[in-house]
Amino acid sequence: MTVVRGDEDAETGSGAQTGERPEGEPGSGVMMAFGRQLKLLRLRVGLDRAEFGKLVGYAAQSIASFEQGRRIPQPAFIDKADSVLDAGGLLMALKEELARAQYPPFFRDMARLEAEAITLHVYATMAVPGLLQTAEYARSVFAVRRPLLDEETIEQRVSARLARQVIFARKPMPTLSFVIEESVLRRPVGGWEVQRGQLEQVIIHGHRRNVEIQIMPTNRHGHCGLAGPFTLIEKCDGRRMAYVEVQRDSRLHTERDMVRDVEEQYGIIRAQALTPSESLDFVKGLLEEG
Repeated sequence: MTVVRGDEDAETGSGAQTGERPEGEPGSGVMMAFGRQLKLLRLRVGLDRAEFGKLVGYAAQSIASFEQGRRIPQPAFIDKADSVLDAGGLLMALKEELARAQYPPFFRDMARLEAEAITLHVYATMAVPGLLQTAEYARSVFAVRRPLLDEETIEQRVSARLARQVIFARKPMPTLSFVIEESVLRRPVGGWEVQRGQLEQVIIHGHRRNVEIQIMPTNRHGHCGLAGPFTLIEKCDGRRMAYVEVQRDSRLHTERDMVRDVEEQYGIIRAQALTPSESLDFVKGLLEEG
């Protein structure tokens, strides 16, 4: 069993506006290494930040953030910077590690498994699953995190969360299912306009051929999901895993008995929830109520 810490999907991820930077947060590790290399290469060719920024299409402020390890650069910037600075692939070699660094340390393995999954089943009890979130909803979720996240970290986390949604365009298409508690969809995270956009996005995703979304009504007398949220993952080699979360502790289970228990639980939860078509009608009804 692999143990990981945090609550990136159900809640908001880690990081605080306290000056303390946990491992993997902006300002440490591979991001600092990239920043130092970028600065050395820029100085080698005799460019100041403003001059270099004009060549790569970024403001001098953004270049400073990259060099100081406070912001993770996008792949397009890395490619352009490598070319402009004649780095010979030195910066591009860090692209994969930088992509992983956009997630909190505890979620990096899960993000990789999610991207490789052929089937993914998500049970959500506190917030709309990250794979279904709009940018506005995700930003609202991160903004209420305690301890507070700084604005730059919030934007980084929003970008990382939206990047995960490339799974919907992947070929071959994975099979995705979600069971969401009714209370999640009634909670106006970020205000009603944000929630309206989020409900509309749930409906859009619910019409995808490879996606099934079900709502668990609050008035169900029998409910198998009281132990909390989880995600089931299956890879192309047949390996199955269960990612479970409670408060700020998360665990990735690979032992077969534990995974089988969670799979059984999910099967019962799906049977107790509304059907996919009933669920889409339910979400449409919530929009009309608003």
